[in-house]
Amino acid sequence: MMEAGARPRRAVYPGSFDPVTCGHLDVIRRGAALFDGLIVAVSPISSNPEKRPLFTGEERVGLLRAVTRELPNVEVTELHGMLVQYAADQHAQVILKGLRAVSDLEFEYAMALMNCRLEPRVDTLFLMTSDEFSYLSSSLVKEVARLGGSLEGLVPKVVAAALRRKFHDGADASPDAQVSERT
Repeated sequence: MMEAGARPRRAVYPGSFDPVTCGHLDVIRRGAALFDGLIVAVSPISSNPEKRPLFTGEERVGLLRAVTRELPNVEVTELHGMLVQYAADQHAQVILKGLRAVSDLEFEYAMALMNCRLEPRVDTLFLMTSDEFSYLSSSLVKEVARLGGSLEGLVPKVVAAALRRKFHDGADASPDAQVSERT
């Protein structure tokens, strides 16, 4: 129960989540424990030609909703526009960013400073990914899936099934077909 005068703390955890990995889920679970509300904001893939999305925005949102169902204070939405403005519009006080390695810090630090300049009421919190997922990236997962390797421990089961459908069946990767395989 909140004390009188206290306000709920909300955070936005942005990312492309193409696909969501166990590392992402680690940050989501830990973030959900830190905040009253956590918005997982699925951003469009950048214009970088090397980052062509495998999953549509709708598919990524669906997969994230499937793997976060047991977290009542987590909401999954699509992100449109500038992240810091979106956070302010959602009454979030924090942008949560997961870091895998020191190499992530330089870019994320510059982004945090710019966001602070644009909207001083929104802070950025860096959360280190657990050691067991520090090597894990969506790009590596897609490569393993494309080559038919084991995805166990890399992505939740529903995501592994969606990856297999994308790479080996060519079918729609909607998580609704296999909701029973949530994690």
